[in-house]
Amino acid sequence: MKLISWNVNGLRACEGKGFSNVFRQLDADFFCLQETKMQEGQLDMQFDGYESYWNYADKKGYSGTAIFTKHHPVSVSYGIGVDMHDHEGRVVTLEMDTFFLVCCYTPNSQDGLKRLEYRMSWEDAFRKYLKKLDAVKPVILCGDLNVAHEEIDIKNPKTNRHNAGFTDEEREAFGDLLACGFKDTFRTLYPEQVTYSWWSYRFQARQKNAGWRIDYFVVSERLMPQVDDAKIHTDIMGSDHCPVELTVKE
Repeated sequence: MKLISWNVNGLRACEGKGFSNVFRQLDADFFCLQETKMQEGQLDMQFDGYESYWNYADKKGYSGTAIFTKHHPVSVSYGIGVDMHDHEGRVVTLEMDTFFLVCCYTPNSQDGLKRLEYRMSWEDAFRKYLKKLDAVKPVILCGDLNVAHEEIDIKNPKTNRHNAGFTDEEREAFGDLLACGFKDTFRTLYPEQVTYSWWSYRFQARQKNAGWRIDYFVVSERLMPQVDDAKIHTDIMGSDHCPVELTVKE
């Protein structure tokens, strides 16, 4: 079973840069999107053999998540059941027969850490949500989690220490999630590999590979033995993020 996650940074823009070709080329069982930046009806995107489920932000042109799936879910839910966190289209959850698939676009703490306090309240609520799911059946979480967890996950850790996505608070919150019985699949399989999934559009960051690894597949610990591989497709363009992949033995 193959799963793909990609922050497309505007699906309509990404489609103009070859999204549909990449989608067909990767041929995933589940293809999860973040930052679609769309409202319902703005883009009629369908692929043969796939159903799709979309969560749109109330605010136009902002945030948004979606999952394309070849497998019909048992149930679908949107958001995390907490009103203050459920107006930005950040989470889609598919309940499958043997696991939950959660596609997430974590709030960015923003320049000057204007939204760090909100981000921390999100982290607490989202962790509770995942633990509640995990008590029922194993969880596969994917998405742009807007944090580089360790220094190996960012090109310039010292100069970025107090910047959004690499604050002590955000990194600790990710560690708290892992401590609840979850595994960062890529880092578990490749503890010393330096690979990034996001590069700023400024300063020729992608050409210089001055990036961050902020896109993840995180799974319940008991699923880890079924994880076959985790990949980061750094060669695929179309967004400031690249797709990340997880393959799981069924």
